[in-house]
Amino acid sequence: MIRVLVALFLCIVSVAPAFAVNPDEVLADPALEARARAISAKLRCMVCQNQSIDDSNAELAKDLRLLVRERLENGDSDEAVIAYVVSRYGEFVLLKPRFEAKTLVLWGMPVVLLVLGTVTLVVAARRRGRRPAGAPLSKDEKEELDKLLGS
Repeated sequence: MIRVLVALFLCIVSVAPAFAVNPDEVLADPALEARARAISAKLRCMVCQNQSIDDSNAELAKDLRLLVRERLENGDSDEAVIAYVVSRYGEFVLLKPRFEAKTLVLWGMPVVLLVLGTVTLVVAARRRGRRPAGAPLSKDEKEELDKLLGS
């Protein structure tokens, strides 16, 4: 039983995400390092595209991590660092897009789709409910059915 538990623990630990920040990148000041990690978690790796630069092993991600740390050491605020990276790489570098006029469609589309889906379901349910299942056939329907069955 202990072997099974140890094997299960090792399987779980082996699939845990491994952070790509190398020891030579870590800042000496723990507060600055925490800020750098928080910023890095918000920036997209332009090579991997679905990972933050904090999680990516790509060379570009490493360069961006070093750039973030360099800007923080120079005294930039978190917002200034993010603004600098966005000015160089565009809005796509942000894992979570900003809420602006040009991203309104991106942010509003889930709500619009939810409302349209709800309206569609309500209309379909009402149409289905107009004629109850198992209702008797009209005279015309009976005659048509007889023609089809050949009786």
